[in-house]
Amino acid sequence: MTQPEVVEDLPVPAGRSGCPINLATELLGDRWSFVILRDLMFGGPRHYRDLLAGSREGIASNILTSRLEKLTAVGLLTRHTDPGHRQKVRYRLAEPAIELLPVLVALGVWGNRWLPADPEIGSTAAALHEGGERLQQCFMEELRAEHLEGREPDPAGLRAGFATPAHASRSSDRR
Repeated sequence: MTQPEVVEDLPVPAGRSGCPINLATELLGDRWSFVILRDLMFGGPRHYRDLLAGSREGIASNILTSRLEKLTAVGLLTRHTDPGHRQKVRYRLAEPAIELLPVLVALGVWGNRWLPADPEIGSTAAALHEGGERLQQCFMEELRAEHLEGREPDPAGLRAGFATPAHASRSSDRR
């Protein structure tokens, strides 16, 4: 009986970024929905313009508009009027999207293992995976406080601890 061949990475192009979630969803399905969920999950509630300008992958404005409408229509996102600017809305995760955290972590871990992912960007998924269900539940509680209750993020919270230069530059744009 022959041994299976050990493969370092699947033979796929590196994509537009080294983000393991983007790479996995490019391979498996609608990457833009997962990328939007990733940005809101790990960067906090955002305005449309922040999602567009902060996209590492370079999402087109018409695609972003379409996906935000779809994700809102199916109940994964909610729209909230910005009290500081009535013509702007902020997008937040709804409970079903928050509960996708373990899926995004699993995609990230899979992407770190099989795709040419940037280890720095993939470190958040790796840390959440290594911390297990308990750490993921704690992070989901922080997401609920911020996205469902509208509270400010805890500066000593898990997301602050996960901040990498790649994520930190996106998180600072969110307010």
